Amino acid sequence: MPPILSRRQLVAGASVIALSVAVFGTSLLTASDAYAANAAETFVQSSIDKGYAILNSNVPDDQRRDQFRNFLFGLTDLRRISVFTLGQYARGASPADVNGFVDAFRNYAAAVYDARLSKYKGQAMKVTSSTERAPDDVIVNCQVAGANGGQPINAAFRVRTGDNGKLIVTDLQVEGVWLAISERDEFTAYLEQNGGSIPKLTAHMLDLTAKVRAGA
Repeated sequence: MPPILSRRQLVAGASVIALSVAVFGTSLLTASDAYAANAAETFVQSSIDKGYAILNSNVPDDQRRDQFRNFLFGLTDLRRISVFTLGQYARGASPADVNGFVDAFRNYAAAVYDARLSKYKGQAMKVTSSTERAPDDVIVNCQVAGANGGQPINAAFRVRTGDNGKLIVTDLQVEGVWLAISERDEFTAYLEQNGGSIPKLTAHMLDLTAKVRAGA
């Protein structure tokens, strides 16, 4: 943003300099936005390639799941996502209950991402564009080629900057549905029906994880 000029500066003709600064500043902003978007796009495409290398590897399923789980934990801020899915029930909850839920959610998320992305094994997921919501908040859009010449599948990753300055994924969208938001709605409804008991939700998630891994 150009500096605020005094009346004397305006009379002296410094407005010409201010105009130059404004134009130059706009150019810098545009370049900065493009850099942020490109960095997020590069990060997502690189992460996709690494994730698919794991999903397509010829190793036993248990070993592949462990590799993908470790990869996912380094890629996403699952604690932030898990607390978000608790909604209003996160406030006032005991640290023990929240930590137990976070651990269960991490395993659940790993199972869900593994199951959803495994459907696209052997297909190419490519970054197509991105939208910057804020300097540290970028939506990166992707497409997966449709099977047997069908319509491509749309996906998106929400990329934020973590506390350590590194890029992280905070949500995944498949065909217009954001997983974290969808899960928050489901978990909130469950908590409303079960007296707001986070331990009950944690036990429920352990059961869901087992079902996802079993292919249900």
